[in-house]
Parts: sequence; structure tokens; C-alpha cells
Amino acid sequence: MRSEQETSLHESLRDNVRLLGDSLGRTIAKDLGNEFVDRIERIRALAKKGRQSAEEADRRELIDYLRALPEGELLPVTRAFNQFLNFSNIAEQHYRARFRRVEDYKPGTQPDLGELLQRATSAGQSPRQLVDAIAGMRIDLVLTAHPTEVIRRTLIQKYDAIDDCLQIIEDSGDQPEVQQRAQGRLEELIAQSWHTDEIRHERPTPVDEAKWGFAVIENSLWEAVPTFHRDLDALLMEKAGERLPLEASPIRFASWMGGDRDGNPNVTASVTEEVLLLGRWMAADLYLRDLEQLKAELSMWKANDALHAEVGDDPEPYRTLLKRLSTRLEATRAWARARLDGDVPAEAAIIETRDQLFAPLLACHRSLCDVGLETIANGVLLDTLRRVAVFGVNLAKLDVRQDGARHAQVFEELTQYLDLGNYREWDEERRQAFLLEELTSPRPLIPPRWACSAETREVLDTFAVIGREHRQALGTYIISMAQQPSDVLAVALLMKEAGNGVRLPIAPLFETLDDLDRAGDVIERLLALPGYREVAGDYQEVMIGYSDSAKDAGQLAAAWAQYRAQERLVEVCRDGGVELTLFHGRGGTVGRGGGPAHAAILSQPPGSVNGSLRVTEQGEMIRFKFGQPDIALRSMEIYVCAVLEATLLPPPAPRPVWREEMDRLAAIAHGAYVGVVREDPDFVPYFRAVTPEGALGRLPLGSRPAKRRQEGGIETLRAIPWIFAWTQTRLMLPAWLGSGEAFAKRLEEQGGLDRLREMREQWPFFGTYLDMLEMLLAKSDPLIAAYYEKRLVDDPALTRLGESLRQRLVDLEAVLLRILDQGELLENTPLIRQAIEVRNPYIDPLHGLQAELLQRNRDARGEITPELSRALMVTMAGIAAGLRNTG
Repeated sequence: MRSEQETSLHESLRDNVRLLGDSLGRTIAKDLGNEFVDRIERIRALAKKGRQSAEEADRRELIDYLRALPEGELLPVTRAFNQFLNFSNIAEQHYRARFRRVEDYKPGTQPDLGELLQRATSAGQSPRQLVDAIAGMRIDLVLTAHPTEVIRRTLIQKYDAIDDCLQIIEDSGDQPEVQQRAQGRLEELIAQSWHTDEIRHERPTPVDEAKWGFAVIENSLWEAVPTFHRDLDALLMEKAGERLPLEASPIRFASWMGGDRDGNPNVTASVTEEVLLLGRWMAADLYLRDLEQLKAELSMWKANDALHAEVGDDPEPYRTLLKRLSTRLEATRAWARARLDGDVPAEAAIIETRDQLFAPLLACHRSLCDVGLETIANGVLLDTLRRVAVFGVNLAKLDVRQDGARHAQVFEELTQYLDLGNYREWDEERRQAFLLEELTSPRPLIPPRWACSAETREVLDTFAVIGREHRQALGTYIISMAQQPSDVLAVALLMKEAGNGVRLPIAPLFETLDDLDRAGDVIERLLALPGYREVAGDYQEVMIGYSDSAKDAGQLAAAWAQYRAQERLVEVCRDGGVELTLFHGRGGTVGRGGGPAHAAILSQPPGSVNGSLRVTEQGEMIRFKFGQPDIALRSMEIYVCAVLEATLLPPPAPRPVWREEMDRLAAIAHGAYVGVVREDPDFVPYFRAVTPEGALGRLPLGSRPAKRRQEGGIETLRAIPWIFAWTQTRLMLPAWLGSGEAFAKRLEEQGGLDRLREMREQWPFFGTYLDMLEMLLAKSDPLIAAYYEKRLVDDPALTRLGESLRQRLVDLEAVLLRILDQGELLENTPLIRQAIEVRNPYIDPLHGLQAELLQRNRDARGEITPELSRALMVTMAGIAAGLRNTG
């Protein structure tokens, strides 16, 4: 049963969808005429009829209608359905912001920080322990530019303005003139959106991606962060009797945009340097806006002795101090601008560290409190202090990621140049001995005028950029495809030799099934090396890869390997006296570790979230979770709530019998997955024939190539386009293949059903896995997948494989419903089910048109007209918008 508030908001969602849809219809009618709008409505009605009917003829009617459309109408038809789906997302985002429902939960299970603090108190936690736990918390949300954000930035800005109009319309019921103005503005924005090209003509550069990330901070997080801390302060005052310490920042933001060079030749040392300077420039600009407001408001004369000693006998001491700070910020902004323009700026007193910005503001705050003006101190001044604590002087710490093979290449060339042998041919023991000896050697290793390869020079230049930057501007150095302790030692040595001795946290990324299984042993051997602890101290970061492990092993086997790896890493670091932070490389989809953050964090092994967590926020999920202040506010609360609960009230360790069960389920699922993806000779041809994988590479989504190498098979394809391609056809194969065989086998055996239900009810890891699988299956559609096959595949062997895969999907749904004891999918989460059902009549025509356009593209050997090529790309964008978490 929905509450009255939820029912009201639910009706508001429906009304807003209708409002936006009607406005879009009027806009299209003005552009293309009422007859075209009638055609769109006819297509929608046929799609709805096909969904509600079990008859093949009814579904066929939609396809026949779409195939009969004149070629000149294919693009505007795809655009109309794409725009409606985007407007539906706006209405849903608006609904979620008002109802604080950022993520999808079953009724009664939404996380609430106040309720959690009450539970923690009841469990014996003192108010002091609660404040200390939150103040000491370190949650790094790492914004990444993976190519899943299909909407152009110019449209995102219009969509945000549309959301503002919806808010005004809802809030101005008793002000008809205000409401009328907002509705007029809404019509204007929808017209602007319709007449704006939704597809980029060129791929964004890494700098463009970084600017997009900074825009999220400027337009949403800059407002949301101090509001979040105000709410947190109020809650702590109520529950514990004190505020969060001023310097505390439970949540901070980092970024990979401009630093992630793994397989992306467009991310160079100069790009990384430019992005770091952009962060400095924008931070200075944003803080200057804050200071302008503070100078206007802090006009009072009462101050403590410390402030008077700082500024002298001044009648407006606060303004005087703030003017000095503004002068330094202006110099910083000018310095960064000059560097960006390629000039050599004159020497100036610039802001380089967080404390240089924080200390003067803190002096003002303390002075106001000392003279009894706490109300003023805890106003906009406190907001700025909170921003400085969270954003520092670069807005987001920049991580650097590189493939471990590139570091090995540096030392291969270097050892050959120095006549020491060939580093790549050495065994692990010899590599470690060499690297550890050089780490302690006082002499330089790299010759100053060494004529190395361009690839090696690029690696060295990157470390030179790292060495020139202030430590506070940088986050973690991540090593992709890390396999041995030498991979970490190599980076430590490059920091010493080429990075001016800087010491960043070094996080090996374990991302294949084999690497995950060995992760604990690798870190144990690394920590046992005497020279390494001198470099790393008592802190270790490890990144867990979700995307590639699932692509390598199948979702179920990968999820269990990730869980076991974390357990072992916790044990190794605890025994070694080392503080561990796990960095979760999650994506938006289930196949890449996606799903509600709260459930995901609480399903991790006990002890793995001990007050610290790093997690990637990728692609379109950044906009959905942080693109608007109200949504961002709730997203931050969810993270703090989940990390606090996992730290203070961790989930139980799995019973031995559950572990045995998972070992067996994972083995069966892995075998079934590999048997299809790796061993069936028809699988790769089928994948290439039935999905838009080939056309996807032309969609200008992100700066990174779709493949690591242009030759080769599935193993060379990145996990994101691999999942994106299957999502477009609604088969969703990467997230479920193998699971059905594992569960079906267990259900055949005595006590199997009871055991699986027991695990679901009592073990968060397993329960969350089933919840994600249920949502995934609800978005899949074997009939749509069958149509792609019918239109695009003519080889009987491939057709047989397709039939087999779809039957596996159908069988899995039946098995899952039996375990869940449900009659239909999403029985207990009606909001998600309804959102899918409402969107389907608008997504289905895009599927039909996409399959048709793919076939025409292949018939024309990729030489279709620009209009049809654009229509094909719009279908991809529209399907992605309709299904939301797509990559």
C-alpha cells in the first residue's frame, strides 16, 4: 500500500509525463504537421497493442508499419520517441528528487540516516562514537568518463531548466500568472530541445569530458555539498549533541577524466596537466563567487583578538581578511589561465593548498563564535568552509590509471639500454630484487638524455606531470591488469625516478577471474617485502574490477570471486597491520556491478568497509545521481548511511554451508558461460550479426576507443560496449548467462530450494544478487531479441544458437520466480515495474527501427545516407535513455 504522500507524488509523476509529452506533441506538430504527429501516435498505439497481446500478428503489425515508413520520416520518428523517453526521465528524476527516492528499493527498505543512528545507539554506540565514525569516514566518489552518457551537454542544460519549470508549476498553484510564465518557458525549452541535434558530430576529447565533470560540480554539487553537511549537522545535534568538525569531509570527489589513460591514446601527459589546471582555475573562480557574498555579508566589526592581530585596527576586520584572500584567489585564477593559454605566468602569491584557503576562513569563523555571533558564523561562511574541506583547491582529486604492461615496457627498454638484461624476460623474483634495490639507491637510474620509444617517453612524461603537481591535487595511481607485486613496485620506482619522489597511493586493479583469485596472495607477498612498507607506509589501496571480471567469467562467478577476494584482502591487511581501502570499479549496469549503492555496500564481506570506500560513478549514472542538487543530496546520504552501517553494524559472515553452495553455483555458472562465450564457434559471429556492435564504434560517445586492439575477438572488446550492445537488443546476456543452469541444477536436488531461499533471506550478498538479477530480467525481452535475429541473421547455425540463448533466458526467469516465490517479476517493487511498462511502448518502435536500419546499413556496406546513419545513432541513444542504466 502506498502512503498518501507517495500516491500524490505518483500522480504528479504521471501528470508531468503527460504535460511534457503534450508539449512535445505540439512542438512536433508546428514543425512537421499534425499528420506526422498522428503517425507517431499510431506507432505508439501499435506498440502498446503488441505489448498487451499474445498474438504474433499484433506484434507484426507494428513492424510492418515501421518498415513501410518513407525513408525521409525515419529520422524524425526516431527523434520523436527518443525525446519522449528523455522527457520521461526528466519527470521521473523530478519525482525521485521530491520523494527522496534516488535508488530503487522495495517498500519499507529505503535507507534513513536518522533511523540508522537510532539503531546504532540502541546497539551500544555512544554519541561520541557516532560523531567520530562519521568525521573519520573517507568515501571517495570517483567520477569517470566511461562512454555511457549519450546525451549532449547542451541538452542536459535544457533538461535541467525543464526540471526547474516543473518545480515552479507545482509550487505556484495559487499564483496563476507565475504558473503561466513557467508553462510558457517550458514550451520554449521543449521547442529548443526538439530543434537541437541530440547526437554529437565529433567524439568528445578527454578535456571535454573533464569539463563535463567540472560542470556537474559547479551546477549541482557546489550547492548540494554544504546543504548535505547542514542536514548532517542538524541530525548529529539531535542524536549526539554536537556538529561535525569543520575540517571533516565524509564524502569527497575524485575523477578519472583526463587521468585514465588505460587503452586511451587520447589521454596524454599534456592532457592530464591541462585538466589539473582547469580544476585549479574553476575552483578559484567558484571560491571567488563565494567570497564576494561573504564580503557583502560579513560587515560586522566585533572580532576576537586573534583576528584583530591579523588585520590590525580595522573597522571591518572580516572584510579586510576576505579581501586579502580574494586577491590571492584572483592571482591563482590568473596564473592558471596563463598556464592554460601556454604563457609563462609571472611569480605571484597563489593558493596551492587546502589549508591556505581554509585557515583564513576558519579564523573568521572562530572570531565570530568567540564574540557571540555563532548564528552568523554558521551561515554562508560555514557553507564555504565545508566546500573547501570537500573540494580543496582542485575540485576533484585526479586519479591516474595505466596498464601495468606499459610500466614493464619502460623497464624492458631501460634494462636493455643499460646492458642489464631484459626486464620482461626476468622471473618475478628477479624483477622484485631489481626494483627494491633501485628504490633504496641514492643514484638516479634513468639517464637524462635517454632516447627511448615514444610510448615509454609518454609514461615518463606522465610521472613528470605528477611530480610537478601538489600532492593534494592527485588521488590514486591505479594499475590495470595488475598480476604481481612487481607491478606495484614498478610504479613506486617510477614515482621516485621520474615523479620527483612523490608518493601517491598505488592501487593494483584485479579484474579477471584468475587475478581476483590471486589478489590476496599478491598483496600478502607485496606487504612482506621490507622495502615496500618504507614506501607505502601502513596504508594499502586495492581496486576490484567488476566489468572485465564479469566479461571474463560470467556475472555469478565474477560476483563470488569479487566477494572472496575482498575477504582475503581484509584478512591479509589486518594480519599485516595495514589499513585497507577497497576501490570498487562499478558501472551503471548489473553486468558491471551496478545497482543501488546502499544494497551493494551492505552486501560486501564484513570488515571490507571499515569507514573507508572508493567507488567509481560512471557515465549516465553521474547525471542520474548527482546532476541535480536535491538528487545529489540524497545520493550522498545513501553513501554515508551505507558505509556507517557496514562499519558499525556489519553484515554477518556467510555460514560455511553457504560458501560451499556458492562455490558450486559459481563453478556451474562459469562452465555454462565459458561454454557459450569462449567455446561455441558460432557465438562471436552471432554477437556481431545480431547486435549493433559494429555500428556502436561510430557513435561518438566518449574519447576512448571501443576496442583495446582493433584486431581479435570478444576479448579485445571493452566491457562497456560489450554490455551496451547486448542491452540494445534486450537480451542482456552478460548479466545472466550461466546463472540459470546453476540455479536449475540446485533446484533439482533435495533441499535445494530451501537452501537458496535461506541464503536469500539471511545473506545480503546473495539476496542483493537475486534482486539485481530480477530487475535485469524485467528489462530483458526475448521477443525483441528474436526480432533482431529474424531481421539480421540468415545462417541456420547462428539462428539455432539464438534460440538456445533465448530459451535459457526464459528458463532462468521461471527458476528465479520459483526461488523468490513470486508470480511475476518485480512483484514487490511496483515503481520499477511500472516505469518499465510505461516506457516500453516508446522503446519498442526504436528497437524495430534499429534492426531495420542495421540491415539497411549492412546491405549498403556502411554507406547509408547521413540521415539514416544519424537515425541509427538516435535509436541507440533512445534505447539507452529508455532503459537508463545501459553501460
